[in-house]
Amino acid sequence: MVNPIDPTATGFLLAENRNMPMHVGGLQLFEKPEGAGRNYVREMYEQMRDVEQIAPLFLKHPHRSARTAGQLVWQPDDQFDIEHHVRHSALPRPGRIRELLELCSRLHSTRLAWERPLWEATVIEGLRDGRVAMYTKTHHALVDGVSAMRLLASVLSTDPDERNMPAPWAMRPRAPREEAPGRDDGGASLSDVSATTVRTALALATEAAGMPGALIRTLNKSVRNETSALSLYAPRTILNQNITGSRRFAAQDWPVERLRGVGKATGTTINDVVLAMVSGAMRTYLADLDALPDTTLVSMVPVGLNAKQSGLASAEGGNAVGSVMVQLGTHLPDPAQRLSAIHTSMKDGKEVLSSMTPAQILAMSALGQAPAILGPALRMSGVVRPPYNLIVSNVPGPRTTHYWNGAKLTGTYPLSIPINGMALNITCTSYDGKMCFGLTGCRRTVPHLQVLLQYLDDELKALERAAGI
Repeated sequence: MVNPIDPTATGFLLAENRNMPMHVGGLQLFEKPEGAGRNYVREMYEQMRDVEQIAPLFLKHPHRSARTAGQLVWQPDDQFDIEHHVRHSALPRPGRIRELLELCSRLHSTRLAWERPLWEATVIEGLRDGRVAMYTKTHHALVDGVSAMRLLASVLSTDPDERNMPAPWAMRPRAPREEAPGRDDGGASLSDVSATTVRTALALATEAAGMPGALIRTLNKSVRNETSALSLYAPRTILNQNITGSRRFAAQDWPVERLRGVGKATGTTINDVVLAMVSGAMRTYLADLDALPDTTLVSMVPVGLNAKQSGLASAEGGNAVGSVMVQLGTHLPDPAQRLSAIHTSMKDGKEVLSSMTPAQILAMSALGQAPAILGPALRMSGVVRPPYNLIVSNVPGPRTTHYWNGAKLTGTYPLSIPINGMALNITCTSYDGKMCFGLTGCRRTVPHLQVLLQYLDDELKALERAAGI
C-alpha cells in the first residue's frame, strides 16, 4: 500500500541535495553489562540485525512516477535488506572519543538513498574505555528530534536485568486503540488522508483569519528590533553562507544541576542558561576568528506551546510548535548581562506567541523560516539578509538511567541539519541528570568546530561565577 507524503515531509525531501542531507542523527554510548564476553558487541549487533519483523515506518521509502501523477508517496520496500541498514564498525586505535566523533562526522555527511527506507544504524566498537557506541540517522521526513527521542526511549528499560528489549526498528505488538486518520503506519487509505487534509485545512483557514493583526503586531516588534517570531536584524556572519556536504560533529555533556543552579540564582530557566552558554561560546569563537559582529547574533529557538484548541496544531491535536528569534547578546562583554538579555528575549518571544492562536503560531513560524529557506533556494544567500544566525534547540529526554538488554546508556548526543545560509546547528538533549550538547556544522564553513566545546565549558564557569555559585 502506498500513502501520500504530507507537505512538511515533502518539503524536507525536495529541499535535500548533496550539500544539504536532510537527516537527523543520534549517538548513544553504552556500558557493557557485567560479565559481558569478548563477543558481546558482535552479539549486540546481531540482536539489532536479526529481528523477526520490521515496523512499517522503517520499511517505506519515497517514490513518485507517472502512476502517482508525479506526487511523492511512501512505498514499502519489497527488496528490504536489513544488512544495508544495520551495520557493524570499529574505531582505529587509540579508540578515543575523537576517533568516534570523526567517524560519526563522516557517517552523517552521506545522503540516504530514496530507493531504500530512509534510515541507517551502526554499532561501533573499539573505544578504549570499553563502551559501545551506536550511531543512527533517520531522514527528517520520517521523524523529528522529539519523535526520535521517544522512539529511543520506547525500547529502553529502567530495569538493568530486563533482557527482552527489541531493536528500535522491530515490529512490536500494540494495545488496541482507536487510530487517528492519516497516521503513518500504513492503515489509512488515500481517501481517508484526503478527507483529513481537507478538514484540517479548513480549520486552519478559519483559525488563521485573524493573521493580519498578529502579523502587524509581530512586524512592529521586529522593525523596532525587539524579540518576536520574525527577525529583521540578524547580522551577516561566517555561519551565513553556502555550505558543503561534509560535516563535523562535536559532543559533550554537563550536569543539569549546574545549569539549574545558575538558573535558580539568577531567576532564569535552564533553557536560558543553555542559550547563554552558546552565546558566550560563539562570542569567543568569532572573536578568535576576528569575525564577531558589532550587533547581537540571533538564534532560532523552537518552542513547544500548549495548543489553545485541540485539533488545530496537528491532525492529532496536542502541542503547537512555534519558534522564537532570540537575541543572544553576543555584543555584551559581561556573561550576566548576556544571560539577562536572553531571558528577556525568550520571555518576550513567548509572550508574542501566547497572544496567537495555534494556527497563527504555525503560520508565523513558517513565515519566519521563509527567508532561510527561500534565500538559498533562489540563490540569493549573498543578497538576502539572514533571518537568524544559527539554530539552538533543546529536546527533553529520559530523566533516569536506562538500559538496553542490560547495557547501561551513559549518554545520548543529537546530530542535526545545517543548511545553506545556516552552517551550524546546536541541539541539546537532557538525559539522566546531564545536558548533552551535539554540535553539527559544515566542515569547511565552521573551522575548528570542536573548540566550541571548551568555550561552552568556559562560559558555564563564567555564569556560575557571575551568579555567585
